[in-house]
Amino acid sequence: MIFAKHWAATLDDYAIDLAWSPDGTTLAAAAQSGVITLHDAATGNVRHTLAGHEDGTNCLAWSPDGALLASGGQDGAVKLWHATTGDQIAATSLGSAWVEHLCWVGRTVPGEPSSRARPEDSLCLFAAAGRKLAALRPDGSVAHTFPDAPKTISAMAAMPAVAASAASGLPRSAVGVQPSFLAVACFGHVAVWNAQDFTAHKEFSYGNAIYALVWSPDRRWLVAGCHDNAVHLWAPAEDLELHMSGYETRLKELSFSSDSKWLATGGGRDACVWDCSGAGPEGREPMLLPHTQRVVAVAFQHAHGLLATGTGDGEFTLWSPTRKNPLIAEVKMPAAATKFAWRGDDALLAVGTAKGHVFVFKTA
Repeated sequence: MIFAKHWAATLDDYAIDLAWSPDGTTLAAAAQSGVITLHDAATGNVRHTLAGHEDGTNCLAWSPDGALLASGGQDGAVKLWHATTGDQIAATSLGSAWVEHLCWVGRTVPGEPSSRARPEDSLCLFAAAGRKLAALRPDGSVAHTFPDAPKTISAMAAMPAVAASAASGLPRSAVGVQPSFLAVACFGHVAVWNAQDFTAHKEFSYGNAIYALVWSPDRRWLVAGCHDNAVHLWAPAEDLELHMSGYETRLKELSFSSDSKWLATGGGRDACVWDCSGAGPEGREPMLLPHTQRVVAVAFQHAHGLLATGTGDGEFTLWSPTRKNPLIAEVKMPAAATKFAWRGDDALLAVGTAKGHVFVFKTA
């Protein structure tokens, strides 16, 4: 396997988010200071510099067709940017709380007139700020405002971009429709909303704060990383809950392998890789991938088996967990990793750091 640095860039502050365009030609990078840069994937050259959010940018999300880039900021606003020109086309205020979570749900059909689009195909951007959750249309107008969450929304995750299946425990949609359900977490509570008609579908209780949410690609598992040094799993179709505790620290790092078998977590000096097949991981011993410092970021590839992990002292490691000797490569970076972003084809991996570096590595 070839693994080498492709290009590097420097932001003016902490690299708070990275996002690849759906066609893989552009990497959007947000600095905590607020500025957003759009980089050419081949060269790293800056195509556009966006003003972002004056008080600081928190998150990025590309629309499924790649026409729009959404950003959320500490100014309580969601902004929409034209991917080709870099122009701001809309700004929507959600109040005074920071916009910390964004997620596009729905789809547009290539070559099909919008007049023929079905309601279940409609594209919305879900945005969370404080206790507020809103669904925005691609022009920035508000399609729906949800009831306030019991506490500040701390995590959000859409079902994978495939039709719901019997295994998910959720209604089946037409094949090809983007995720139709959105999980939203706050202290002690996870709500699953129908993203098409905005109705409540399921609720799960949990007795502590939740910092991260992720669905398995097969839609079987909804997983939470928790304040009480634990990871918690729900299988909605089976009314099943599993719990693994004993981590060194609170858990914010979660990533599933493309086949839904392996769940990678941080939460300590070892990255834990759990076998989620069959009856699930509870009671099983995880595979431990050792590090010298606390693991602060984990990310499996979209369609292949490599896992990237990063630590607080700037160590970045690439693993193949199914191999007898799983270590593939080690890189020492000048600061801790803040964000991993695999391109859609898994050929490029972008890594952001706490000192504003952006490194892009090539794999083949």
